[in-house]
Amino acid sequence: MEETQLTQLGREVRGFASPEDAVLERVPNPQADTLYLARFTAPEFTSLCPVTAQPDFAHLVIDYAPKGWLIESKSLKLYLGAFRNHGAFHEDCTVAIGRKIVEVAQPHWLRIGGYWYPRGGIPIDVFWQSGPPPQGLWIPDQGVAAYRGRG
Repeated sequence: MEETQLTQLGREVRGFASPEDAVLERVPNPQADTLYLARFTAPEFTSLCPVTAQPDFAHLVIDYAPKGWLIESKSLKLYLGAFRNHGAFHEDCTVAIGRKIVEVAQPHWLRIGGYWYPRGGIPIDVFWQSGPPPQGLWIPDQGVAAYRGRG
């Protein structure tokens, strides 16, 4: 993905049936010489339980320190939306999203927090990072409290 070839931004795109079909795109980072953190927050993420097919809901917080590429936000929205009819456990969804972004954007560092709403009375929060954060990177708290009826 050496060149910028945006296929979704500025075009009507209906979405994708699965994360495997979705296209996560990137654009050149005009501040590639600066170490900084970018954050995506998806407070209404949904997927399906792979056993019962019941819907699961999460608040995702994705922090990454870009190098040469930025994740194009419309493609990220469509990629995350592709999980709506995808059956996977919380842990699998959260880690797969983090790994996919790392694969496409090749950042200095990434962390994802998946704050899942209760299923069977138990909230499951899932955290993954690509490695140790770069020295000198300001990493704010993700701002999502432990489950107490998140509201």
